[in-house]
Order: sequence, then C-alpha cells, then structure tokens
Amino acid sequence: MARCGVRSASTSRAYRVGRIDSVPKPSLSSRAALLQPSPTLGITAKANAMRAAGEDVISLGAGEPDFPTPDAVCEAAIQAIREGFTKYTPTGGIAPLREAIAAKLCAENGLSVSAGQIVVTAGAKQALYEAAMVALEPGDEAILIAPYWMTYAEQIRLAGATPVAVHTRQEEGFQPDLDELRQAIGPRTRAIFVNTPCNPTGAVYPHQTVRAIADLAVAHGLWIVADEIYERLTYDAEHHSIAAMSDAAAACTITVGGCSKTYAMTGWRIGYAAAPAHVASAMTNLQDQVTSNAVSFAQKGALRALSLPREQVETMRQEFRARRDLIIQCLAEIPGVATTLPQGAFYVLPNVREFLADGESDLGLAERLLTEARVAVIPGSVFEAPGHLRISYAAGRDQIRAGIARIAEVLSKVAR
Repeated sequence: MARCGVRSASTSRAYRVGRIDSVPKPSLSSRAALLQPSPTLGITAKANAMRAAGEDVISLGAGEPDFPTPDAVCEAAIQAIREGFTKYTPTGGIAPLREAIAAKLCAENGLSVSAGQIVVTAGAKQALYEAAMVALEPGDEAILIAPYWMTYAEQIRLAGATPVAVHTRQEEGFQPDLDELRQAIGPRTRAIFVNTPCNPTGAVYPHQTVRAIADLAVAHGLWIVADEIYERLTYDAEHHSIAAMSDAAAACTITVGGCSKTYAMTGWRIGYAAAPAHVASAMTNLQDQVTSNAVSFAQKGALRALSLPREQVETMRQEFRARRDLIIQCLAEIPGVATTLPQGAFYVLPNVREFLADGESDLGLAERLLTEARVAVIPGSVFEAPGHLRISYAAGRDQIRAGIARIAEVLSKVAR
C-alpha cells in the first residue's frame, strides 16, 4: 500500500493511463488556425545555420537598413535609462513624441492632425494590426493591391475579414489599375490598404493615382489604411500621403509610419498611427489591453530621431539609390531576367519564371539559390507574386555584386 501522499508506481501508471489519456484535450482556436507560417522562415533558419557553420552566405533578403542607428538617437535612449525613464508611459505614447509626430506629419506630409490623433505603437506592424481590428468586422472584405506585404492579409484574416487582391503588372510598373480597383469593390468591402512606396515592388504611386484611390474610397464609404513606412526612401518619384488628398480622405484614413526604415531603428519597435480622434481612441483602448505603451526609453530615442537634420537621412537615401542602380545594372546583365526600376523602398522584384525547373516554384528556386549559390532571397509567392524573387539592396555594394553574380551562375544552368 502506498504511504499517505505518495503514489506507488502502479497507481501512477493507472492515473496516467486511466485518467489523463482518456480526458478530452483542449484545442486551439479557429483564429489560431488562420495564422500561416511564413515560407521565409525556413530559408532564414537555413541561412543562419549555414552561416553559423562557417559558410559564406550573402543575405539579400533583409527587410531592414544595414546602417547603424544614428548615435544621437542611441545617446538619447541611454540618457533616458540613466535618468530612470524606464517606467510605464501613457498607452498612446509620451506627449512630446506624439506632438513631434503630429508636427512632422503637418510639415512634411500635408496632414492636419493634433497630438490627440496620434498613437505610438510597438512598431508599425502593431499599428497596422490595431487598424485592422478597429476598422473591420467579421465577414467584411478588405482590398489589397498585389504584390503586397503578407502581414496585411494575415491581419485582415485575424480581424475576421477576407483579403481581396487586385493585381498589378510588372510591365506597368506595378501601378494599380483604377478600373480594376473599382470593380473589386462589393457590398462587403470595408477597407482598402495602400502601401506607397511599396514593399516588395518599390512602386511609388503618383499624385493622380493617390487622389483617385482616395476619391474612390470616399465615394464608397471605405476605410483607407495607408502604410507609409518607406516614405523617406524615394528616388525618382515623390511620395504623396493619401490623407492629404482631401478633408474627406483624412476623415477615413489611418496613416501608419514609424522610425524603423528612415532611421535604421527596426529593433527599437517604434511605430505610430495618425487617425481621426475616435479611431485613435479605439486603437489606444485596444493597445491598452495588448501591450500597453511602447518601450519608454525607445520613445525618447524616437523623439530625438525626429529632430535630426534631414542630411543624415539623405546620406542613407542616396546610398540606397546608388545600390538600386547597381543591382538593376547587375540584373540587366542576366539574359531572361525581367526587372522594373523601383522608385522607392529598397527592394527589386525580378521575374524569374524562365529559370524555374520543371514543376519548380519560386520558393523552390529560392531554396536552390541558398543551397547552391549561398545567397538568401525571398520567394515572390510570399507577396502574391509567384514566379518572382524579392531581392533587397539593403546590403553593401560588394555584397550586391557578389550575390547577383552567384545568382547568375545558378540561373545559367537552367536557362531555356
């Protein structure tokens, strides 16, 4: 007989087999089932493993600047830590930062917003998630201009809505067709997501296109979610904020931005949303139950970033432009690769269908390039652009030259 409080081995087995194995098990929610793992995770993990093993892997898949965060930004955050600024802040962000963001949007983007319309978030991705959650109802539809960043579609599904893709064409510079956008609007359409400069195409929409999309959304009573995270990284075109197109557009637009791309602060996780006051309030209430405030001392760093002279950002922008020109030149030397000159961001999206082996997908080609060429790139199907590869030029010029040369060598083996 087992002593009091001590189970015998036979009793433990009986408990384990007779009780635990027979009880019902909890299941994940249907919401969790909607989440799709990124196909890039396997490529990234394999690239990291190869690099850790000492292999010379060139990464042309990065979605972040390879420049260091400006010293002044780092010093501002360090000073904040030393001064004990490490506690909670208001959920929507510290007042000086919200005021600085509002002032920046007024001066540079042509928006008329106050600090009360700003929500500081843990990166622009959180702002986009909150926008989807407060703007969309289960059963709604939201229009995406493809190719698009896959996070939009995942967040729309999490809100219970359905993403509807309107495809652009490489031969038209990946610019949206307004008639096709109009035709995509149906009785369940609730929002349209607009990303210019665009990840992954680098397309920058001209003023007339932005104005037409704004007018279309206003006429149909749609929300506009404007992802403007790459706004400062334009080369042959000017960025236009859709909320600045008209008062009516401003009343239905959630503008999302942040410090990640402009100031090389991806790990700091500081984004923001500018929206009508009642929308900003709803987003703040949601954030209050999810993360509370963005990191306190990172907000101090962001405040310093917004005061930096434009010359510091301009230096990075000009280098990205030179790298863009270089990568386009290198890709143009590969017969059969079709490219479009990106006008913004730091990506190029070449068409590589001619180089797919029989039955091979762009994901398979990306995996083959990593294995055979030791170059990491992102398959276009991740962005609703099958048959393409997204190649980042957020890498040094020598890496770009070497990486494209390696890619060319592998592609030459399967050229039709």
